[in-house]
Amino acid sequence: METFDPVARDFILFCTHRNHKEWPALYDEMCWVAGRRLFRGLGYAELREAGISLGLTNIEDTIRMVDAVTTQQ
Repeated sequence: METFDPVARDFILFCTHRNHKEWPALYDEMCWVAGRRLFRGLGYAELREAGISLGLTNIEDTIRMVDAVTTQQ
């Protein structure tokens, strides 16, 4: 079982619970939430510090994290 920063895990679950969407619509939701700081007031930079990168260069890592978190849930 892979462990993640609790903030990253909670952010992913927050986004999936807002409107359970499949990838890539979930990615759009995550960007929407981060851009408007709807999750605990955190934006892109703070989420990146927690391990969530929404940049396209690291998208594969984000997809793996989302898959692992949602599978554990």
